[in-house]
Amino acid sequence: MSTNVRLATIQDAESLSSLNQEFNGGDKRSVSEIMKSLNSNNELVAVATIMDEVVGFACAQSMKSFCYNEAHGEITEMYVQESARRNGVATSLISFLEKQLLTRGVKTVKILTGRDNNPAIQTYELSGYIKDDEVMLKKKL
Repeated sequence: MSTNVRLATIQDAESLSSLNQEFNGGDKRSVSEIMKSLNSNNELVAVATIMDEVVGFACAQSMKSFCYNEAHGEITEMYVQESARRNGVATSLISFLEKQLLTRGVKTVKILTGRDNNPAIQTYELSGYIKDDEVMLKKKL
């Protein structure tokens, strides 16, 4: 079973809507909203396909600050359908996004996940990521 990873196109909007609902729950994002986001956003959205079916996605952002010499990247979202897990799909998505971020001048990438999400943590560590002591704080406005 061969995995293919590429940047998402507007033709992937329906699949992305369905996968995002599996991932985040709640109301399904409209296909038109996803198409608009794919066309106008600086976000990198990658999809993984097996036999031409989209089975996973991952998103990344790059940012530049006057505080640092180099751009920083973050893989912000990742989801792989249950039936496609443990086949290298997630590590393929990570590798693809890292290469895309590198072309944007990014030398350091971070990934945030739940501290109890052991399968995800193992996947990230398999891809060379290491835990650090940062603490994330958030606030709803």
